[in-house]
Amino acid sequence: MTTAVAIERSTPASAWRTHLTALAGVAAAILLLFLPDVAGLAAIWWDSPTFNHCLLIPPIIGWLVWQRAPELARLTPAAWAPGLVLVALGAASWLAGEAGSVALPRQAGLILMLQGAVISCLGRDVARGLLFPIAYALFLIPLGAELVPAMQTLTAQMVTGLLGASGVPAHVEGVFITTPVGYFEVAEACAGVRFLVAMVAFGALVANVCFKAWPRRIAFLAACVIVPILANAVRAWGTITIAEQSGSVDFAASFDHVLYGWFFFALVIALIMGAGWRFFDRAVDEPWLANVEPSGRRGGSVSVVAGLIVAIAALPVAWSQAVAFTGAQAAPADIAMPAVPGWRQVAASGGRPWQPHFAGADLIRMARYRDSAGREVDLAIAVFARQEEGRELADFGNGAAGPDSDWSWSADAPAPPGGRAERIASHGLVREVLSFYRVGDMLTGSRTGVRLETMRVRLLGGPQRAVAVLIAAPEPAAGVSPRPALDAFLAALGPVDRLADRAAGLE
Repeated sequence: MTTAVAIERSTPASAWRTHLTALAGVAAAILLLFLPDVAGLAAIWWDSPTFNHCLLIPPIIGWLVWQRAPELARLTPAAWAPGLVLVALGAASWLAGEAGSVALPRQAGLILMLQGAVISCLGRDVARGLLFPIAYALFLIPLGAELVPAMQTLTAQMVTGLLGASGVPAHVEGVFITTPVGYFEVAEACAGVRFLVAMVAFGALVANVCFKAWPRRIAFLAACVIVPILANAVRAWGTITIAEQSGSVDFAASFDHVLYGWFFFALVIALIMGAGWRFFDRAVDEPWLANVEPSGRRGGSVSVVAGLIVAIAALPVAWSQAVAFTGAQAAPADIAMPAVPGWRQVAASGGRPWQPHFAGADLIRMARYRDSAGREVDLAIAVFARQEEGRELADFGNGAAGPDSDWSWSADAPAPPGGRAERIASHGLVREVLSFYRVGDMLTGSRTGVRLETMRVRLLGGPQRAVAVLIAAPEPAAGVSPRPALDAFLAALGPVDRLADRAAGLE
């Protein structure tokens, strides 16, 4: 059945012109105020394969608005002050991200402020009519990279199960899989996150455009989450199986690249769409705003609301500039590596070289120590006089094994008090690393703790320095933990927080 949309009355063009002009001015002001974050978002969309799909989101939003335009003509735009709450939430998110030197909350805050500006300038009725296009803008936020470690581990476990079921003996440790033909790593690019993130955005669009019933929408979205995860495990299993059959890891890797890039996940999309096609329940000519009727509400002054939006957006920028350098001090000229009772410094020799990765650190120093029993331990100290964009202690990739290192994270280990323990591996060799982070008045092994404490001192003042102290040792023999040596060295070293403060020049 064809449903015609009746236009009961036309909204005066001047009202739409006034409110859209105000919205355009407010949006331009927000984009200019946060131009570095706009540039950062655009760079991520362009450079990161995980978020290349974000480049399609603005034209998709434009298409969604265009679909609804004839029906929006029935509604009268009106300034709506409650929309300022979303602007304020966005401003608070940006300030929290700026204080914590974390880009994601800043970028999310920027999008929330723009969404709040649309709602505040056009009013509740229009916002209800544009609810999905406004909400769909959340996919502009580059969210999902945080899933990589968990997806690597899950994929490795699933692949090991598939290999066992297909008769290929396999052993998994963290993200490393050992089979008779070789040693495989489920790397970040193999975790499947980039496809999962794009599929969720695609699934949300299809659920809105092609379905009306919420159970069907939820089922389709669930398929867009579950099927890519399973498909990625099958792809990785196929890669290793090819290596087993051909006896060549290099051949399997090259085959996987072509299969992944051109055919496999295109087939997955086709299968999901094909399976969902028969359940589509939205007619092509069905109205989009069937449940949205003009309320006749009169709003306040759009110029006043627009001014409040700009003022709220500008407030966190002004605050961050006012307290930017409170508690900051220059980096020390050098770090004096400590004398540790019962241990003496020795030259590093033998074994596979290891050094932690802390991009943007003002100073990084390492020393090797040996005790009377011949046990050797490496001590590394990294100092940030002040954290800022691109120079954050807990930035992605910083830690015991950097993104371009010969070493890769393998598994977590029992944490020491105030720190973190993990195992890293390189071509069959294993090290255990104890990591301690000193920020403000806190000593922690948690990256979340680092960000929260950084946020606190950036908002309320305090010492701006951030220090990482890492203690590492290789396995003395295959399967034998170096933890006794690490614990003995840590006990002899003394309080790590005092060592970190001395390294940063605070004592």
